Amino acid sequence: QVQLQESGPGLVKPSQTLSLTCTVSGGSITTNDYYWMWIRQPPGKGLEWIGYIAYSGTTDYSPSLKSRTSISKDTSKNQFTLQLSSVTPEDTAVYYCARYTGWGRRYDYWGQGTQVTVSS
Repeated sequence: QVQLQESGPGLVKPSQTLSLTCTVSGGSITTNDYYWMWIRQPPGKGLEWIGYIAYSGTTDYSPSLKSRTSISKDTSKNQFTLQLSSVTPEDTAVYYCARYTGWGRRYDYWGQGTQVTVSS
């Protein structure tokens, strides 16, 4: 059973960098054809895709967030990390990490989500 767990600060000040880590257990983040996603849900809104890092290390980001986003991985810890710079209150959301399967074209595992509030 694959499990994903987000961790990081729940409160970030405006203009600072938000940093969240997703720890994966029960499966390797380097396994072929899996993509490791970051997704968020602002209050009262729908899910918003942020970006991913693939099993190969390739990354892709939402065009609207690309200039502020970086996703990296630490294979020795089986973790991947989101960094979102220059945050504003509009970045307040529940942040989720998830696994997407290329062969099945679906999300099959999600973390429970973590609330991040941007406020001074």
